[in-house]
Amino acid sequence: MTSERTVLLAVMGAAAVALLLVEIAHRVMVRLGRKSPLAADLARKLHRPLLITVTLLTVQQSVRIWAGDFPGRSGVMHVLVLFCIGAIAWLVGATLLVLEDMALARWRTDVPDNRKRRRIKTQVVMLRRVTVAGIVVLTIGIMLMTFPDVRALGASLLASAGVISVVAALAAQSTLGNMFAGLQLAFSDAIRVDDVVVVEQEWGRIEEITLTYVVVQIWDDRRLIMPTSYFTTKPFQNWTRTGSAVLGTAEIDVDWAIPVESVRGALQRVCKGSDLWDGRVCVLQVTEAIDGRVRLRALVSANDAAALWDLRCLVRERLVGWIWQHQREALPRVRAEVESVAPEPTWVGSHSGPGPSSDAARVFSGGLDGDIRGLVFGGPVPVAPERKY
Repeated sequence: MTSERTVLLAVMGAAAVALLLVEIAHRVMVRLGRKSPLAADLARKLHRPLLITVTLLTVQQSVRIWAGDFPGRSGVMHVLVLFCIGAIAWLVGATLLVLEDMALARWRTDVPDNRKRRRIKTQVVMLRRVTVAGIVVLTIGIMLMTFPDVRALGASLLASAGVISVVAALAAQSTLGNMFAGLQLAFSDAIRVDDVVVVEQEWGRIEEITLTYVVVQIWDDRRLIMPTSYFTTKPFQNWTRTGSAVLGTAEIDVDWAIPVESVRGALQRVCKGSDLWDGRVCVLQVTEAIDGRVRLRALVSANDAAALWDLRCLVRERLVGWIWQHQREALPRVRAEVESVAPEPTWVGSHSGPGPSSDAARVFSGGLDGDIRGLVFGGPVPVAPERKY
């Protein structure tokens, strides 16, 4: 009894020492975190997993060293080993997440000209998801391998692994295709988080990229969920792949009497008076002159797609107002020519019936060629049935 109590006290004392050491290290990291964001992040995210991991390892080693042979020893040791494996996996995952957060903090995306930063953020986020999934799968596999029966089963199934892998690949073909497509998107730089795209005739922003799907935030705050394989197999528009500055048009139909040069001057004044214009492109062109109307196209530029949309609407509004105030005679008109009704034509021919009678007006009759064509396309000639007497 005394020996058991001594072992219990030794185990509890070792656990208490481990807790004390972890708390001291935590206080030191908190103090260092006042000057270092990395230390603050480590102290905040690693405190609990480090505390649990060190405590479990200390208890497991104390029981192994000091505890003798007691009933249920193997079961207790096995449970402690499983808990230690899970705690170590938690600690490793938390450490990797801290490092990834540090990389994301270094490459912030809320700055102008953030194309490279958005690409790095996309890759880091994808690597984070792959890392977490890999740690979970590896931890479960290691835990299962601690059971002798599962280990023997794994050895027996090793010979049929080829067949199993083929069956699994066929069963999860679409899922695996999306996963590989997600990895391809992360490193091919086709799309990045915060890219402005046009997908399925919808204009939006890439909000999230996972291994299996991509979330597109539509301009009206809807969410379009697309499989990652869509962006590797179908065409789409990426407005911010090489830069955020874009061009846009505003078109107006007016009458031929419009003074184009005056409208061009009005467009220049609108662009220069707006903070949405980036100062690059402000052009007015006549793109069409048909159906009694002239189509004016104003081509303007802005720093990003959102500013471009507002600038296009502003240009269209101001030009319509300017034309109404200063060139009202150039508004679109519909011209019509009114004539007296002519008498019906009278067919002139040698026959008495209506319509033309010339062979030149016939395709399947009249003349040898027309008669032959009529027989070919006219179908079989019905034969009258014989009369019986």
